[in-house]
Amino acid sequence: MKKFLIILLSFVLSAAAVNSHATAAPGTATTTIMVFGDSLSAGYGLPQDAGWVSLLKRRLQTQSQAYLINNSVSGETAHGGRKRIEQALKTYRPDIVIVELGGNDGLRGASIEAIRNDLEAIIEACLRNKATVLLAGMQLPPNYGITYTQKFQDIYPQLAKLHGVRLVPFLLDGFGDKREFFQADGIHPNAQAQAKIVENVWKILRTMLASAPNRLPAAPVAAKSG
Repeated sequence: MKKFLIILLSFVLSAAAVNSHATAAPGTATTTIMVFGDSLSAGYGLPQDAGWVSLLKRRLQTQSQAYLINNSVSGETAHGGRKRIEQALKTYRPDIVIVELGGNDGLRGASIEAIRNDLEAIIEACLRNKATVLLAGMQLPPNYGITYTQKFQDIYPQLAKLHGVRLVPFLLDGFGDKREFFQADGIHPNAQAQAKIVENVWKILRTMLASAPNRLPAAPVAAKSG
């Protein structure tokens, strides 16, 4: 009986690990997408599965064969992402990486050069690993000063042009200046805003999926996911 329970538990844990990451049937050739972001992508302050990444996952399940991994961490910075991107790429071998970072660096007043260098290092790591990049542009509140906010905003299109990667000009486009779409902290979008973020991303991502290479996803492993 004890042996039976051990085998059963092993099976349950294995199934849970697979289901926590996969959106396509095992053994099915698919495009692997990894969202590599901060709290905006980790679903901070939202009910489970209400974030834009979860909504995108459901759309992919109905409209394409895609295996989506949310490798986002609340509070993450571009500097922190730079340190963990290589391991993430090695673990999941994504075809497409949606890079949504830099906002926390800007809110902390990090130097424009440092933010740019960290984001560039992430992009270059993805390209070295033959992953296509979708860079999500961000903007800062006006109280950070016009010079700093403009230089920060310019980082994203400049890097996209330099490295030939795709760009979502502003992840929060269409509602970024509307208080009713944000949580009490005024920084994190609420549940009502998540569908708008999906549309901003989908406009670019759907064209990338049409030309993305297909391959089997890496075997699921235990990993931290936001």
